[in-house]
Amino acid sequence: MSESTGTVHRMAILGAESSGKSLLADALARRYQSVWVPEYLREFVDTHQRVPTEAEQILIARTQVERELALFAEAKDWLFCDTSPLMTALYSRHYFGRVDAELDILEKQHDYDFIVVTAPDFPWTPDGLQRESPAVRQQIHEQLLDLLDEREIPFLMVTGSLPDRVEQVDFALSFLLS
Repeated sequence: MSESTGTVHRMAILGAESSGKSLLADALARRYQSVWVPEYLREFVDTHQRVPTEAEQILIARTQVERELALFAEAKDWLFCDTSPLMTALYSRHYFGRVDAELDILEKQHDYDFIVVTAPDFPWTPDGLQRESPAVRQQIHEQLLDLLDEREIPFLMVTGSLPDRVEQVDFALSFLLS
């Protein structure tokens, strides 16, 4: 682990449903003695007992960004973000066939210092209303990789167990921060 630089970097942890994003964000926050931003969509679904409508996608993305900003001051070196507006937009394209103009702008202007993609190699587990199926998980994963490649956004794909994934991020950050 590097010495504290005084600069806080934001890491977006992206991936399809049931691919271990939240587990990794929490583990990395503990490893780097920092904080992580939970996925607002999960809270929305738990609170409203339904998935968001197309019109609510921008609310989901905006709230996620607001929570990142609110936790930024508490972060030490890294703020670990469990998802980003890019994922909200990707799911909007998948389920609604389009992305509203405001979400499209937010998705494209929101920038992170490092992107981690979680491979869909964790066992798929149902999670109430929020998760659909292993088939959809694989489709979203492929769409995410295509989108990142299309936009030439560099990312680290992590695989394996949670300790393996933390080790892969540690290794990548050791080069990034040296």
